[in-house]
Amino acid sequence: MRVVILGSAAGGGLPQWNCRCPNCSLARSAPGRVRPRTQSSIVVSPDGADWLLVNASPDIRQQLSDTPVLHPRDGLRHSPIRAVLLTNGDVDHVAGLLTLREGQPYTLYGTGNILGSVADNRVFDVMAAGVVAREALTLGTRFEPLPGLAVTLFSVPGKVPLWLEDASLELGAETESTVGAMIEADGRRLAYIPGCARITDALRARIEGVDALLFDGTVLHDDDMIRAGVGTKTGWRMGHVPMRGEGGSVAGLRDVAIGRRVFVHINNTNPVLVEGSAERAAVEADGWTVAHDGLTFSL
Repeated sequence: MRVVILGSAAGGGLPQWNCRCPNCSLARSAPGRVRPRTQSSIVVSPDGADWLLVNASPDIRQQLSDTPVLHPRDGLRHSPIRAVLLTNGDVDHVAGLLTLREGQPYTLYGTGNILGSVADNRVFDVMAAGVVAREALTLGTRFEPLPGLAVTLFSVPGKVPLWLEDASLELGAETESTVGAMIEADGRRLAYIPGCARITDALRARIEGVDALLFDGTVLHDDDMIRAGVGTKTGWRMGHVPMRGEGGSVAGLRDVAIGRRVFVHINNTNPVLVEGSAERAAVEADGWTVAHDGLTFSL
């Protein structure tokens, strides 16, 4: 199984278009210290020829252009992307579907809840029904989006997308709105969880023994955005478990048997984005890799 992290940042990317926080400023002036990053998405392939895109970032056009294995190969119109899977309905995971509207056949997968939120917004009708098939999935049911590649979706603590929040908002609920994907090929297992609000015993049991984990790295501390002076929301309020602190992912997953640990979906204010920083060194000492765009590995 081959994995390419197309985009490693959270919503807005790095640098964000209107932000002058320390990380965004460094990404513009000193990219050797803070690498610019696009918004969250990955591709996975069992053979290096056909690919599953997991989450369609608003930056998908740039990501495809920057990744030669995803360039057209055959005839006037072609894409190695045969299927697209959504793990939630957040803008940074669905807006890129509008770019994938050029008459290219593929199958769009997601839970009924996630696909329903897409269907309710008519702008996504640009994905013509006769070209893009939509297939709703049941949690816990194994399916094959590509020959030789199997996926099982499972619920993780989260929340509904920001654009669907209302007075009934429940933080940390385990529903079809936020899911993880267990991806398997040739006996190897990859767990992809770009959004997660809490570490639970059920989650630890689910990912025990995986060969690689790509996990929500939005914030280092729950109050990263407040410390940076650019917002008032905590990680918990956004539906993202912090790396550090009580209930954090580093400590919460420390005793779980995992082959490779990689943080993805990293917010622009997260201090671990600074190369050579004490914060980066500390999470690396705990066995984690901080993802960057283009990070590629095989399992």
